[in-house]
Amino acid sequence: VITFHNEARSTLLRTIRSVMNRTPVHLIHEIILVDDFSDDPDDCRLLAKLPKVKCLRNRQREGLIRSRIQGADVAQAGVLTFLDSHCEVNKDWLLPLLQRIKEDPTRVVSPVIDIINLDTFAYVAASSDLRGGFDWSLHFKWEQLSPEQKAKRLDPTKPIKTPIIAGGLFVIDKAWFNHLGKYDNAMDIWGGENFEISFRVWMCGGSLEIIPCSRVGHVFRKKHPYVFPEGNANTYIKNTKRTAEVWMDEFKQYYYAARPAAQGRPYGNIQSRVELRKRLKCHSFKWYLDNELLYQTGMIRQRQSCLESHKSEDQELPILSLNPCITSKGTSAIAQEWTYTYNHQVRQQQLCLSVYTLFPGSPVLLSPCKESDNKQQQWGKVGSHLEHIASRFCLDTETVGDTNESTKELVINPCESTAMSQRWDMVMS
Repeated sequence: VITFHNEARSTLLRTIRSVMNRTPVHLIHEIILVDDFSDDPDDCRLLAKLPKVKCLRNRQREGLIRSRIQGADVAQAGVLTFLDSHCEVNKDWLLPLLQRIKEDPTRVVSPVIDIINLDTFAYVAASSDLRGGFDWSLHFKWEQLSPEQKAKRLDPTKPIKTPIIAGGLFVIDKAWFNHLGKYDNAMDIWGGENFEISFRVWMCGGSLEIIPCSRVGHVFRKKHPYVFPEGNANTYIKNTKRTAEVWMDEFKQYYYAARPAAQGRPYGNIQSRVELRKRLKCHSFKWYLDNELLYQTGMIRQRQSCLESHKSEDQELPILSLNPCITSKGTSAIAQEWTYTYNHQVRQQQLCLSVYTLFPGSPVLLSPCKESDNKQQQWGKVGSHLEHIASRFCLDTETVGDTNESTKELVINPCESTAMSQRWDMVMS
């Protein structure tokens, strides 16, 4: 299923011809083009002369989401492959995707997305060590697998579980697509639908994977070549707000904090999607965050020393210090194990790294984690720095005491790229 609106005819032809040339013919039941009311109706009609190509044309502008639903509804095959209209599939691209679906129809699988240069249309290979990620404004971004995740991947062909798919290119069992509720057809034009379907797949019993043996090139455009009737930003806010209201439970507060423009904006009726979620008996969004690896656990290292908590006789809460890293498992190693969470907390069980006075040299303490109003406890990973978000200062160490009895205390200080005392490696497992 390939949807398009005013796509360059040559680009659309390149997409279709690459599918026909690089796919075993018996695996293509049909190629369904959905023309979303392009200015020239001949774009679709002429391409329908190619073998196995069918052309549907919308009578009015519907957008990507409703156009894809229309294409999926008329598809006769048991597996749906969605492609953007500015792609080039690579050799042997489809077989690895179909194999994963055959093994488990609840999987939704995506190829590695290579880059087609916007200006020269040259095909450029992308890294295969990426997965989908996002921030609280529901902005999609690629994130690198950690060194530890790479080390576990002894087989480079092994599928990569991903919390989010980019949304343009994926394969899904048609019965599973229908069972899950297709797309939210009240979303307009483009944007946010990849979050909605990704949350829904994970929370309602499926999984998302990127398959390294499958590669498809894609033109990443600098701007949309078409018009959004209500404006790009307004449409994206409407679509992502529908996603947040239906699927994100209490965590939608972080979406609104990151996108204050969404407050009070209309987003339509979501009753049918709320009922769908109940009918499918889907997990909570907290379950999704806790289970789909949107947090990392491991040691926070500075050269040969690691951040550690230990109890003190004269203090109610544990105190922080730097001590030699413990590489073996055991009770003592737990004191050096930290979790970097989806809401930017660095925590150890129910305690979080916290800063209560926002000036240079302020101490970093452990205090009970807060689910909301937790600005004192939010940290960002910026290169080799751990930046306290509210103060914009960095986690630092200061030596206290004389030479014989000196200890290192954890504080925040203005960030300095050359300060060795501010360099940290988050060695996540």
